[in-house]
Amino acid sequence: MKARKSAVAGAVFIAAVAVSGYAQQPGFTRKLLQDQNLSVPERHAVQALAEFVPGGAAGRHTHPGEELGYVVEGTLLLEVDGQPPRTLKAGEAFFVEAGKVHDGKNIGSGPAKVLATYIVEKGKPVASPAK
Repeated sequence: MKARKSAVAGAVFIAAVAVSGYAQQPGFTRKLLQDQNLSVPERHAVQALAEFVPGGAAGRHTHPGEELGYVVEGTLLLEVDGQPPRTLKAGEAFFVEAGKVHDGKNIGSGPAKVLATYIVEKGKPVASPAK
């Protein structure tokens, strides 16, 4: 039992590092809320709260799986390669396909918050800078 708790704690720590490790853009942070194994082999769900100061951006990046997002507060410009830019306001949801280069920018006058759920491959970072 103790070994299992240590393994779970280790997995959560690794996920936290993976989520926060890319949150290096000024004015943008990702806070890990949970990391859960799924019934789908080699995938896990990571849920995070992304926060943007006015004018803050995540920076162009990708995920090794799908991102499902919900704007909790503020106004966000979502730019996904191959799609027209979309302005999203509090109460609106979005979806980003696996591997698609994208960026989110706070274009409002106050803070913006996004609840993001990532269905990603185990062992890979949740987010990686675009090449």
